[in-house]
Order: sequence, then C-alpha cells, then structure tokens
Amino acid sequence: MEIGQKVKVIRIRDRVSAPITRKLGQSGMIEGYKVTDGGGLGVVVKFDDNSSIWFFEDEIKAI
Repeated sequence: MEIGQKVKVIRIRDRVSAPITRKLGQSGMIEGYKVTDGGGLGVVVKFDDNSSIWFFEDEIKAI
C-alpha cells in the first residue's frame, strides 16, 4: 500500500470508540505509516471529514 492510495475499511480488530467504529465501510486515502508497539506497520488513513485514524494493513483494502 502506498501513500495517496484510496482504501476502504473492511474490519476493525480491537474494541474501539464509536466514532472509529463508524469508519467501518468508509473509504479514505493513505496519508502515512505508523510503527506499532509490536514492530509491525500501521497505515494512517485520512477520511473526507478530515479525520485521520491508523489501521492495521489487514483492516483495509485498496479500492
């Protein structure tokens, strides 16, 4: 996955707040990456409402 690529949130692994849960099924654009505690890589997605949230790569798919 690359910065600028359009993606859709297809699942959410963990329990999260209601505003984040509402992003399920929405699409946004990758604006960066985040290194997770376990040394993995997360993807920062920016949505049309200008909010940005990071997701694991298996939680999103390219569209």
